[in-house]
Amino acid sequence: MDLRQLPALNALKTFEAAARHESFSRAADELFVTHGAVSHQIRALEEELGTSLFLREGKRVRLSDAGCRYAKDVRSALMALADATREVREGQRARRLVVSSLSSFSARWMTPRIGRFIERHPEVDVELLSTNALTDFTRDDVDVGIRFGAGDYPDLHVERLLDEVAFPVCAPTYHPGALPKTPAELAASPRLLRSDDQMWAIWFKAAGLKGIPEPRRGVLYQDSSNLLQAAMDGQGIAMLRRSIATEELASGRLVRLFDIDAPSPFAYWFVCPPPLLASARVQAFRTWLMEEVERFRAQFIAPPTPSDAR
Repeated sequence: MDLRQLPALNALKTFEAAARHESFSRAADELFVTHGAVSHQIRALEEELGTSLFLREGKRVRLSDAGCRYAKDVRSALMALADATREVREGQRARRLVVSSLSSFSARWMTPRIGRFIERHPEVDVELLSTNALTDFTRDDVDVGIRFGAGDYPDLHVERLLDEVAFPVCAPTYHPGALPKTPAELAASPRLLRSDDQMWAIWFKAAGLKGIPEPRRGVLYQDSSNLLQAAMDGQGIAMLRRSIATEELASGRLVRLFDIDAPSPFAYWFVCPPPLLASARVQAFRTWLMEEVERFRAQFIAPPTPSDAR
């Protein structure tokens, strides 16, 4: 048969819904169209086929004998088409890995490293979703989340990735080059503000100074990437997490002030829905990510001294 002689797909979908419900109104509700639109589609299909598919009995309709036979075959054909479409979509989706993480972590930690994953797994199409909103795995099309928090994520597979510390940094040319020499001197210097954070107070306590308040005046930065940029631009001294500042410290665009860490009460976590954990793309990403975390940690583990080796 010449496929050009087939009825329009939309007409067949409308007929299948109307036949299944034996109601034009219920078919209209399902298809989000009007009752009149369904009636028009059915009449046009009947004219094209040259036979009645429904028997009209007042406001009610029921399938004719021809309509019953045709409905069975149309439903079977549409189901086969739906199955074929799903298989194609699932095949493409199986290659796509969507990873959600904080914008700052995605930009400053994940992006410089993700090339190694792509080189190892060219069969996986990676999408880095940078957002500060908490992913809802029941609603969002996301495979894996990298979350920064306390680790309490019900109904998800959760693994601790990376503990975090923070410390003060600034541009090497800040003030201009006359950097604070003591924590007390730092307390009197312009400090940049970060929202939802108390890391300055934690750092000063670690430095032996108590009662130093968080900065109260100036620009309030919601995102650590913007805070980092402000520090590189010489606008002040920023308290930054190690994972965010490492690349800029290594390049010399930032310098660290004092060898004192403020331990963060939060950590980074690998999370995903339990059914997705066994998928090939998630397993490949998890393995690679754990290796990168270990490589990152190794940068901050001091080599053993001779006395340690004995």
